[in-house]
Amino acid sequence: MSLRFDVLTIFPDLLSSPLDEGIIRRARQDEKIEVAITNIRDFATDKHAMTDDRPFGGGEGMVMKPEPLTAATNQVKGAGNGKVVLLSPQGRRFDQQVAEEFAGLSHLILVCGRYEGLDQRYIDQQVDEEISIGDFILTGGELGAMIIIDAVTRLLPGVLGCAESVSADTFSRGSLKYPQYTRPRVFAGHGVPEVLLSGDHARIEQWRWLQAVEKTKKRRPDLFATMEFSSKEIVLLKQHGIV
Repeated sequence: MSLRFDVLTIFPDLLSSPLDEGIIRRARQDEKIEVAITNIRDFATDKHAMTDDRPFGGGEGMVMKPEPLTAATNQVKGAGNGKVVLLSPQGRRFDQQVAEEFAGLSHLILVCGRYEGLDQRYIDQQVDEEISIGDFILTGGELGAMIIIDAVTRLLPGVLGCAESVSADTFSRGSLKYPQYTRPRVFAGHGVPEVLLSGDHARIEQWRWLQAVEKTKKRRPDLFATMEFSSKEIVLLKQHGIV
């Protein structure tokens, strides 16, 4: 079973190139995902294809009209039960856990807002959830939609060449990832840690785990505070001066 993404936007060309590159392109070719882009302007009812208007009560900017948004949403929903997600700075913060939730769906409809926002009546009647990719403002939701598509797609079975990559990802284990090294063995006078050349897989795994925990403690103390360790792991962390 594949996952279908429908993206509603007034700037469809913003998404064309990212969807045709790398892992996303291969996932589409392999029918792991299906991505359809819908131009909200196609559902405008006036001769100028207007999708926005001035806000009632006055104020700055423009507000996206509910009629074209509703018509576009109904078109892509059809008789299905797709989850309608509005990209919004007021929404739940998108993280790895949310990506895993979305990866379990069969149909995800991503609505890209613009200007000062969307008519609240559309949000109340059509949107299942608002999602934010961070505490900052973009000119529109298209980049956020692409981030969601990318993060969710790589979690789907068979998308990545190495299935273990997902379980070893940063955040998948509640910590940052350990340092990585490749050839050459010495670069600019700096060598690769000897443990990685030892061939002792148990030592390597322990070293990587310790490095990941230490990095998380230094760079993301908020994440470190949520990590749980067994009694043996605590002893090991104390031996290495991490706790």
